[in-house]
Amino acid sequence: MERSVESLVQVLESYRGRDKVIRTVCYSSQLVGGALSRKAETDVSLHRLGKSLLLFSAQLSHCRTVLRLFDDLSMLAYSRSYGLGAEEEDAAVRWISVLSNVADQLYYPCEHIAWAADAELISVKSDKWWLFSTVLWGASLLLGILRSLRVLQLLKKKLKKFERGSGGSSRSQLRRKMRGELLSILSSMADLSNAVHWMPPGFLWAGRLPTWLVGLLGTTSSLIGLIRMNSSDSDQAEST
Repeated sequence: MERSVESLVQVLESYRGRDKVIRTVCYSSQLVGGALSRKAETDVSLHRLGKSLLLFSAQLSHCRTVLRLFDDLSMLAYSRSYGLGAEEEDAAVRWISVLSNVADQLYYPCEHIAWAADAELISVKSDKWWLFSTVLWGASLLLGILRSLRVLQLLKKKLKKFERGSGGSSRSQLRRKMRGELLSILSSMADLSNAVHWMPPGFLWAGRLPTWLVGLLGTTSSLIGLIRMNSSDSDQAEST
């Protein structure tokens, strides 16, 4: 129990970890709140609890939006360090990553403008800016899926080479990377489903997903993010 609390504290002390925890709580509250609001219409107390959870989820989502006001510089630093991906061995992975970085970089100012418009800090309509940010988020997710699929293809080729000879540790490392890419694809697909849901009505399944399903998809993606962060931290600890 004490170790679990210490691990949670360590996660919450970092910005990345805290954001993932808030995201998980946000979507899980939406999942439970949506389910209760839908099924407990005859039970006033449960219905009220569901509405409260949905309001709590909305506040946490707003909290994350405000915190992202300070993410532009860190994203810019990452984009500059990656550049045109000269260190990447594969050209497809390189250019997909560059396009993904561009989409991510443009996402932040669009969301900031939409937030400022909703807060009545600037005199513009927020609708189109929320749409721009959603389109950029969806584009980044789609590019991330394509990148992971390409990386998986390359890892499979490397794994076949190692299976012909020795290198047991290298094979296990490659399999671990492949599992990571599969988790990344699953996470991005869940988020992409939500991104489409928040597009204007008439586009694919936009606006058709029930609240609990949006929460389920977001919770799934968030838990995968926590798992991947934990495994990444473990790998770094082992390497040091």
